[in-house]
Amino acid sequence: MIAVITGDIINSRNESAEKWLPNLKTILSSINSSPKYWEIFRGDSFQIETKVEDAFLFSLRIKASIKQISGLDVRLAIGIGTKSFDAKTITESNGEAFINSGYAFDKLLKRQSIAMKSPWYDIDEEFNIALSLGLLTMDHWTANSAEFVSASIEHPKSTQKDLGKILDISQAGISKRGKRSGFEEIMKLEQHYRKKINRKINQP
Repeated sequence: MIAVITGDIINSRNESAEKWLPNLKTILSSINSSPKYWEIFRGDSFQIETKVEDAFLFSLRIKASIKQISGLDVRLAIGIGTKSFDAKTITESNGEAFINSGYAFDKLLKRQSIAMKSPWYDIDEEFNIALSLGLLTMDHWTANSAEFVSASIEHPKSTQKDLGKILDISQAGISKRGKRSGFEEIMKLEQHYRKKINRKINQP
């Protein structure tokens, strides 16, 4: 069982690729260092294979990375399932996870930037509703909020004081960014996703 995230950059034509492409390459390569498991194609589209339990966290990382560039955002579709054909490149591989990711991506509404499709209807129903609510906050992250989210995910054990040093802002500023980004609530959703997914994967 794997997860495949299919995505593209929203408003990519409004900015030079030099502004967002390095961010995208850096975040994808940090998620999976092997080029076999991620690829950028058609200019601003991309696909990456991940562990199922990490798929939502990695989607948050991708979104936060791109939204640090003002005016840009991403569409992301998480597909969960089996992998029946393992090719030299991810775009040539196939299986249930790839089909589900493509299906979810095709069904993305203009007003919803993240969706998921798995073999489990109850999981899809619950988390697509939860995502639509979470995106009311995530879609409105400023560049500063996105930067805070990225730093917080990449340094999970850091205190507010530590994050302040990383981002070169005051502890009070860190606190404000945390509240504005809805980070605590979004990470509760991430933990809930991880718990539910692990239970589904490991059930007899």
